[in-house]
Amino acid sequence: MQTSELAGSVALVTGAARNIGRAIALELARAGAAVVVNAKTAHAEARALVAEIEAHGGSAAAVLADVTDPSAVERLIGEAIERFGRLDVLVNNAALRDEASFEEMSFAQWRAVIDVVLDGAFLCTQAALPHVRRSGRGSIVNIGGLTAHTGAPRRAHVVTAKAGIVGFTRALAHELSGEGITVNCVVPGLIDTARAGALPSHRAGKATLVGRNGTPEDVAATVRWLVGPAARFVTGQTIHVNGGAYLG
Repeated sequence: MQTSELAGSVALVTGAARNIGRAIALELARAGAAVVVNAKTAHAEARALVAEIEAHGGSAAAVLADVTDPSAVERLIGEAIERFGRLDVLVNNAALRDEASFEEMSFAQWRAVIDVVLDGAFLCTQAALPHVRRSGRGSIVNIGGLTAHTGAPRRAHVVTAKAGIVGFTRALAHELSGEGITVNCVVPGLIDTARAGALPSHRAGKATLVGRNGTPEDVAATVRWLVGPAARFVTGQTIHVNGGAYLG
């Protein structure tokens, strides 16, 4: 892959085997970063992504790890450092997005989403921070969700978790501002992704202003800019990538 503004950097993308995470990993590799592709169980897809990056001249490694397991996260970061020797960029993308009415939602369903989205971001960021701090050009990007800002039925767990990611982003931006680390949140909305089952109910009747739904590549392009040299003055921000759907 043709090197560019992220040449010499190493990026870790959680939940990177499919959809938006996959597109982000590919885009950061196109920008010249070596990429650690994290997945929980999708080993074949993660390995296929690594092979695609390597086939275009890039560098990547697949590491299976559950981001809700502290020991697994420590191993994930350790393998990233062992393979590439540094870590400059962390993208907290791993998430669950199922639906259930609040009245019928079990505590286990609630905890499963909170664990992956919020606890996963906490564990990965805390484990990665010593290495990102040494980068001198560190960036953390948390992937949010449009319904955290609009609300939605049957998604109380997802809305709550993704709203928490916005607060997490702002808190870290304050705390890490003196260390040269930028922290931002990218919020996808109405993105066409491969998914099992029917379209989520909250998508019904929603439309963008630009006349099309987004692609994972639209989100990935924003992440690439945020972690690159052109966005070093941008931190603590929540950037919506939804074609204007938030205004509708």
